[in-house]
This record gives sequence, C-alpha cells and structure tokens, in this order.
Amino acid sequence: MSLRFAPAASDAVALHVIPQEDAAAWIKTLPEATAAWAQASGFTGAIGQTLSLPATAEWPALAAAGYGNAATRKRGRFALAAAAVKLPKGTYRIAGGISDDQLEIEALGWLLASYRFDRYKTIAPMEAYLVAPDGVDVARIEAIANGEALTRTLINTPASDMGPPDLEQAARDLAAQHDARIEVTVGDDLLAANLPMIHAVGRAADRAPRLIDMRWGDTGPTLTLVGKGVCFDTGGLNLKPGASMGLMKKDMGGAAAVLGLAHMIMATGARIQLRVLIPAVENSVAGNAFRPQDILTSRKGLTVEINNTDAEGRLVLADALTLADEGKPDQIISMATLTGAARVAVGPDLAPYFSDNPQFVAALEASAENVADPVWRLPFHDPYEAMIEPAIADLDNAPSGGFAGCITAALFLRRFVTGSNYAHFDIYGWQPVAAPARAKGGVGQGTRALLDALDRILTK
Repeated sequence: MSLRFAPAASDAVALHVIPQEDAAAWIKTLPEATAAWAQASGFTGAIGQTLSLPATAEWPALAAAGYGNAATRKRGRFALAAAAVKLPKGTYRIAGGISDDQLEIEALGWLLASYRFDRYKTIAPMEAYLVAPDGVDVARIEAIANGEALTRTLINTPASDMGPPDLEQAARDLAAQHDARIEVTVGDDLLAANLPMIHAVGRAADRAPRLIDMRWGDTGPTLTLVGKGVCFDTGGLNLKPGASMGLMKKDMGGAAAVLGLAHMIMATGARIQLRVLIPAVENSVAGNAFRPQDILTSRKGLTVEINNTDAEGRLVLADALTLADEGKPDQIISMATLTGAARVAVGPDLAPYFSDNPQFVAALEASAENVADPVWRLPFHDPYEAMIEPAIADLDNAPSGGFAGCITAALFLRRFVTGSNYAHFDIYGWQPVAAPARAKGGVGQGTRALLDALDRILTK
C-alpha cells in the first residue's frame, strides 16, 4: 500500500490540536452552544481524545484532537496519531497546536497510522486523511512512511509467502522502482562464490539459500547495509520449542529493515553510493542440515565451531560482512533480529546498537531524539572476546553460560570487519502491543534515525 497525504482541499476540516493544559481556555473561545457541546462531550485534551463540531452561523465545522501534556507525550510517540484513527471520515488540515519541531513527526505518525496489512483479510481503511502541513518536506515524509510500510509488510508476511525467493523478488521490485542494480547468487553457486556459511545454514531447506546484492548511486560516500534474511528459523537441529518458534517469520526483520531504509535513501535522492547485502536463507531440519560441533570455514578464512545451530544469524551475516568489508565502504551497518538477550536487556521498544565510532554515536543519538526513533548503545566489550574463542576453532557461534548474549554476538560479527566504520543493530522488529502509529506486528526500528544521521555520519 502507498501512504500519502491528501491533496489540498478548500473543504478540509480545521483540526485544532489541543494540549491538555489549554483545553479549558480553548473551549471558552467557542460560541456558547458549541462550548456547551464540547464540555458535555468531556473533552479535556487528553491524548487520543477527539471532538467534532458541526458548523454554526458563527463558526465553520471544526474538529479537535487531544495532545496530552508534556509528561504523557514523553511516555509515548506520535500523540496525534492516537486521535487520527478516531476521527470521522474526512479530510483534515492542522490548525495549530503543534510546535514546529514536532510537526513533521506528527504528520509522519498520521501516515503510519493509516498502514494496514490486508493481504489475507479485509481490514477497514482509516478514512481520516491529512493535508500536508505548511512547511514540511512532503516528499521526504512520504518516502519515510512508505519505507516503513515496506518493512512492516515484509515482516508481517508469513514464511509460506516470504521465503528466500520471495525476499529476493521484493528486493528486485525495489531495485526496479529506483533503477538500482541487483545480482543474486543462489544455491550451490554460493560455494563457488566463497560464501560457505550462508550455504551451510540454508542448504537443508527446500527453497535454496541466496545472497542478494543491490547497488544504487554513483556519487558520494559509500554505505553498505547488511540485513539478516532468515525467512524462518526452526533452530535447525537444535530445534526451538513451539513457543519460541511462533514469531520466527520475523527473523528476516533485519533484511526488511535495510530494504525499508534503502527505499528511504533512494526515494529522497540521498547523495550516497548504496549497497545492500542480504543473505536470505531458511534454517531448516533435514539430513543435510549443519550440526552441533561442526566446524565451518568462513569467507574470511576464520573457522567457527557450531555449538548451537539456533545461532545461525551471525553465521550468514559473517560471510556477508566479509564481502561488504572487501569493498572498503565508508560505513557498514548490519541490522538483525539476532538475540533474545537484546530484548531482555532493553525490551521491544528500543533498538540496541553497537559502535566504536564516537562521531557515529553522536550523530545517531541526536537523530534518534529528533525523529522519535529511540536507540540504545551497548558496548563492544573487549574483555568478553575470550568468550567467543573455543578450544578447537577460531570462533564459537554460541558461547556457553548465557551471559551477555547480545554483546558476544556483536563481538563475533565485529571479527569479520576492519576499522571502526562498523555499526550493528540487534533489533526486535515487532510491535507486541498496538501503539499510536504502530499496529501490532512488524515494525521498523532505527531506520529513521539512521536516515536522519547519514549525512553527518558519512561527511564527518
């Protein structure tokens, strides 16, 4: 689906966005009968409240949306979206009440609130449409909204319709939309291309593993995005219990995130030479599945002892990261639904990330605050390096003990890149409970912050 602002219309209803502390005073400005109606309706300006007022001889038709107070807005994001979904069918224009620095965020939230995943079920659309507020960058907001919609749809689609070939097709469609170049290496050709760990993880599945390689742009600094594309994760021979397998259609959330971010970059015409690498596999159970205690040799030449076949994401990312690093880009970013430990540490709402680059960290943290896309830095803690070094191979894919699982996974990935131009995001990719502008289901994390920060990151 395409998320767009409504065309400007002379009959668009004025929507007054009313902070809670201003509600009583605002009501007093209305004609007497209208004010009585507003009071009788119990409108207090709380987040999510709406009020529709018919036209009178003194006033045209208008509507109001509660905007809460500073404390309640701090506890969430996209406060206006909470009201947008409750407004009657119509076209609206914002008539004050939102500060200039929040206007683009709230306009974006309105578009995101209209997202529907309706591939398998008819879902009523949101019929409250917004005219773009004056002064906002309409094309950029729509690009961000549609990049986020792409990410959500890819994650929401079950593995029956989103296996490695389907993920490849989604990348091809995106490449065609933006005139990008794309190459895909499939099945046993991965061995010939020296991508052995991607092949090892995916070889047991009926749908062949593959590496998707998309490029766009010919000028500017170079950026390579690497996204984990495990389209379904059974855990392999270390089979997950049923409760842990239930959401594994979202294990390609890193791939979905980088494709959504790639759309944002290309649609906004960023002066960046972009490369997107996605190892797309299914971690399945069959006679040829890779086994616990196997030793795999990576593209980089490092050997990896397999102590848990359910720690497969870092294996496919390792080969892709090595390939990325060989191109010597100015910045490498990996995104993956990699560890449960990250969710235990920060919950589903924050996107934990790792970076050793102070300039990257400063730019990302500022952008995350500016665009309401929260992130949280975790450390590449060097003393834990010994935990990923087993007795008989260079690396261990699943250190015993259970301590610092997201950190040891990040340290594992860092072994396959050189320099400090690498950042890793261990995202959840799922909204467990519906919130303003975020339906329950797949969700992007960290991508809007990255888009906002990229100019500063790549021109440091």
